[in-house]
Amino acid sequence: MKNKLLLIILDGIPWRNWRRLFGNLEGWVDSGDARVWKIRAVLPSISASCYASIHTGVAPAEHGCTGNGNVFRLSHPDVFSQVQQGGGITGAVAHSFWSEFFNRAPFDLVRDIEYDEPESGTINHGRFHTMTGYGLINQMTPSDVDLFATLTSLCQRFGLDYGMLHTCTLDSMGHRFFHECQEMDHACAVMDEMLAPFIPKWRAAGYEIIVTADHGQDERGHHGGRGALQQEAALYYFGPAEGPEPDTVLDQLQLAPTILHRLGAPIPETMKATPFLT
Repeated sequence: MKNKLLLIILDGIPWRNWRRLFGNLEGWVDSGDARVWKIRAVLPSISASCYASIHTGVAPAEHGCTGNGNVFRLSHPDVFSQVQQGGGITGAVAHSFWSEFFNRAPFDLVRDIEYDEPESGTINHGRFHTMTGYGLINQMTPSDVDLFATLTSLCQRFGLDYGMLHTCTLDSMGHRFFHECQEMDHACAVMDEMLAPFIPKWRAAGYEIIVTADHGQDERGHHGGRGALQQEAALYYFGPAEGPEPDTVLDQLQLAPTILHRLGAPIPETMKATPFLT
């Protein structure tokens, strides 16, 4: 692989709260160590549909995932499979939907919660959680510092060329509290503090890093439709590549071809959006 890259997806954070509450990430923007752009999610701006689009580079109307109740093994080429074709090693620490989309479905708790499959063709090293029992009162999300540590462990043990991490903590809390409140201000600040120590570790290990969200969340704790709060999030990039002007609004469909371009992996014809990093 030409480069190594980690994609960190913090679920369900609107643009205005990225820029207001993530002091460590914003500090790196101020110092020139990171750059930030606004990114607009696909429609529907619902979690599973966005997950599928982020890694296939096609819209939900094409890949077929219309929402969280419609999760299946996707048929389009995806980032994991293309990295494999390019000779790279892939890993993921994420909600079980990701395993179902890109490895096999339905998700089997015993078989799929943790696997190391060098010949899988998609995700070689997977560590997944289900959030079984999730509700407004019982959030059922793992500690984010544990997830960051798990990704770091996979990088060190298996030499990942591409690693992806996804956490639902802030999305789940946002559905309960909505984003404009003391509880969410604190939760975003804690997430920023938990993530921050890992950024220099990953950079020292040779990784470019993208930190972003799958979608935003509006003033009633909702997402899925159109609207700036539901669709717009931030994307932070740590690395040497050149990017667009700071006021550029990125399309979520650009993420997959951009990642493959940076890694030097083949970009399939189905990914028609233009990479935003050179």
